[in-house]
Amino acid sequence: MNPVLAFATARRILTQLRHDPRTVVMLIIVPSLLMVLLRYVLNSPRLFSATAPALLGVFPFLIMFLITSVTTLRERTTATLERLMTLPIGRLDLLFGYALAFGGLAVVQVAVAAGVSVTWLGLDVRGSLWLLMLIAVLDALLGMALGLFVSAFARTEFQAIQFMPVFVLPQILLCGLFVARASMGWVLHWLSNVMPLSYAVEALGRVTTSSTVDITLVRDLLVVAGCALLALVLGAATLRRRTP
Repeated sequence: MNPVLAFATARRILTQLRHDPRTVVMLIIVPSLLMVLLRYVLNSPRLFSATAPALLGVFPFLIMFLITSVTTLRERTTATLERLMTLPIGRLDLLFGYALAFGGLAVVQVAVAAGVSVTWLGLDVRGSLWLLMLIAVLDALLGMALGLFVSAFARTEFQAIQFMPVFVLPQILLCGLFVARASMGWVLHWLSNVMPLSYAVEALGRVTTSSTVDITLVRDLLVVAGCALLALVLGAATLRRRTP
C-alpha cells in the first residue's frame, strides 16, 4: 500500500462529501438525534445509562454500513472506479483511502454522539470516556469496512441496501442488546460469538460500568479491530472496476 495514494483517495472522498451536505448530516447528526430520542422515550436516566452504551456502537455501525456500501457502489456504476484503476493505484490504496476518509468522519460522529449523551442526556460512564469513544469509533469502522466489502456483490444501490438484513440485522439481534447472550440457546450463543458486533457491545458495556481495563476488554477491542481489517482486505480482494 502506498500511503500517498491512500491519503489522496481520502482527500478526494472528503471533497466529494463536502458538496453533499445531506450525507454529512446523516453521518454526524443522526446518531446524536437518535440518542436524544432514546433518552426521552425511556424517560429514565438509569434505563438510558443501561441501554445507551450499546447503541453508541450500533447506530454508527449501521449508518456507516449504509453510507459506505452505497457510496462505493455509486463510484463503480458511474465508472469513477474504472477510471481510477487505470492509474497506478492499488486496490488497498483505494480501500484504505476510503477507510481514512470515513474513519475521520466516524471520529467526529462518535465524538458528537458521546458528547451529547454524556453532557446533556446524563449518560453515566464509570470508565474512561476516551476508551468509550475508541470502541465506538472501531465499531463505526467495522460497519464501514463491511459496507465496502458487500458493495462488491451488488449491482444497484437498492441491492446494496438489501445486504443489510444479511450482514447487519442478525448482528444487532444477537449482540446482547435485547437479550443477554448468556441466556440464548446454544446455537444462537455460538452465532453471537462469531459476530464482531457482540464484542463491541460487550466492550462498551464494560467501559460504562467499570473503570478496570481487563483482558476481556482488550480481547474485545482486538476482535473488533481485527474484523474491520479483515473486511478491508476481503474488500480489496473482491474489488472490481465496475459492477458486472
